[in-house]
Amino acid sequence: MKAVKIAKPGGLERLQVVEIADPGQPGAGEIRVRLQASSLNFHDFGVVSGRMPTEDGRIPMSDGAGVVEAVGVTEFGVGNQVVSCFFPQWADGPPPVADFSGTPGDGTDGYACEVAVRPVSWFTKAPKGYSPAEAATLTTAGLTAWRALVVDGGLKAGDTVLTLGTGGVSIFAVQLAIAMGAQVIATSSSDDKLSRLREMGATHTINYRTEPDWGTRVRELTGGRGVDHVVEVGGPGTLPQSITACRVGGHISLIGVLTGASGEVPTAALMARQQRLQGLIVGSRAMQMDFVRALEVTGIRPLIDRSFGLDQIADAFRHEESGAHFGKIVLEI
Repeated sequence: MKAVKIAKPGGLERLQVVEIADPGQPGAGEIRVRLQASSLNFHDFGVVSGRMPTEDGRIPMSDGAGVVEAVGVTEFGVGNQVVSCFFPQWADGPPPVADFSGTPGDGTDGYACEVAVRPVSWFTKAPKGYSPAEAATLTTAGLTAWRALVVDGGLKAGDTVLTLGTGGVSIFAVQLAIAMGAQVIATSSSDDKLSRLREMGATHTINYRTEPDWGTRVRELTGGRGVDHVVEVGGPGTLPQSITACRVGGHISLIGVLTGASGEVPTAALMARQQRLQGLIVGSRAMQMDFVRALEVTGIRPLIDRSFGLDQIADAFRHEESGAHFGKIVLEI
């Protein structure tokens, strides 16, 4: 079967489409999945670029969606549409992991391939009516937004949510917030993207390049109160503004490091405003199952920016690196 492998030390030019052996039939407790789509995440880019070194010859991509071809379990049947889990070892409860040693596409082989045979715990059912490309966006970006706002944030109707940028997590956060009756304030450096965010239902938008003190602007837009939730994808370069923008006792989900892996945190301001700053990475299998049910009820459909073929994986990552995308970038397998 066809698969993509990344050679050490990484780099898009070292992504190779190769032929590997078919994994065969599933054993007890396993399913065989014909993979049909994957989607790109910042984490995947870190692996293939060599910034997050992995094993030589690793098959990348954490997200995988497809159809069950054979089973050694009762939970799934042949023909079921399924989507992968980011932390296969995290079934439920508090997070038991602090690294990516068990994450597909990093610590183990991922889903840039045509067929996978995995334990049943590595997948959940996909939302009814979703295409494989849509389902493939849920594993990382979708579930991260769900956990940030709903599981950990306790999002409710009437809340106000601040999102940063227009990547996959942020767009999902906008969709979830609006579907659950919350207001959204969204930032971007592109006026065209800000216009699209307003079309999606964002109440207010801010160009952070023309308004670098956007935290204060958010406070003004909320009558001085600040937002209830911040979906913080930037990291040290944006966190001070997010603290300014968030209300006293509000919730900041730290889920990205787009501006760097470390930096100064204004601890006095965080303390004074008694905010809850929580680092998080994706979520458990049980959270994903709840998320799938929520998507079926709300009717939310992922926003796909562009699709590429498996043999165009390097071009797909170049598109992600450019920052031109709005929503998710997908690989069709």
